[in-house]
Amino acid sequence: METKNSLEHHQPSDSPKPSLDQEPSRRFWDILDLHKWEGFWYSTGHLEGTKDLQAHHESRDDDIVLASSIKTGTTWLKALCFCIMQGQKGADKGKDGEKEEEEDDPLLKNHPTFYVQTIESKNYAKNSTVDLSAMPSPRLFHTHIPYSALPESMKKSNCKIVYITRNANDTLVSMWHFFNTVRTPEQGPYPFDKAFESFCDGVHPYGPFFDHVLEYWEESLKKPEKILFLRYEEMKRDPKEEVKKLASFLGRPFANDEELEKVLWRCSLDRLKNLEVNKNGLTSVGMPRSSFFRLGVVGDWKNNLSNEMQEKLDQMTKMKLENTGLELEK
Repeated sequence: METKNSLEHHQPSDSPKPSLDQEPSRRFWDILDLHKWEGFWYSTGHLEGTKDLQAHHESRDDDIVLASSIKTGTTWLKALCFCIMQGQKGADKGKDGEKEEEEDDPLLKNHPTFYVQTIESKNYAKNSTVDLSAMPSPRLFHTHIPYSALPESMKKSNCKIVYITRNANDTLVSMWHFFNTVRTPEQGPYPFDKAFESFCDGVHPYGPFFDHVLEYWEESLKKPEKILFLRYEEMKRDPKEEVKKLASFLGRPFANDEELEKVLWRCSLDRLKNLEVNKNGLTSVGMPRSSFFRLGVVGDWKNNLSNEMQEKLDQMTKMKLENTGLELEK
């Protein structure tokens, strides 16, 4: 995600800006200007990137696109898919080769967002004539944009899409902690009650949350061979089974349990959080690297939501998901 300090990073002077005069606009938590376009809220830079993506992107049949709303397990999914697609270097080294094998791990050198970049904020927002044809296949991308805003070539090609979501309660709390990391000391944390109302109103980057989730859910029911729909809570409860399913969907099934275990260890949130490369500095979009790893647990919302807030969000979840077949456990 971009922040107040990185907006200009996504808006070069020689890049035409979209006409926003007719788009509804709101200020998000005193750090971002959001514009509503085709039912969803985008920051200025991400709206530029989305429109450029629609106009210029050509999918390949072997592309892999990771998709998510914000703060639903994206970084974990990026690490997992990157490791799965890279294969297991040193998988035959055994215990004596563990040190050498660990030194070969790219995740020791760079944040997962370095290897799997968000296409509308890195590849297209800077330059609408970006050329991705030199990327070797299979190309691995990520996007936060809703399914309806994906370029037609992504929808019509045989590229695969992996979508991850989580329950609304934990998504909100994670979002609140995330964006507080870029507020100034003078600003302090954004009032949680205001954050709650903003989330319920759907006014946040790539919101409304439930509309975003349901677009991908409904498409995954129509095209299960194209879209794999993952729930963060299920991945936390049974990581072996879920990651095995993910690898098979990507066309890279594990040869044995040892390969699976190594990917789970390399990409575990505890390990990623404690790697030196993720403790300090900023990502390329101006966010603290450490802000992408906090607790990673299910149920942290209980420490933030009042009973009244919990009831309101539960009612909203029930109403939005009614008759859809989708359940998001807390």
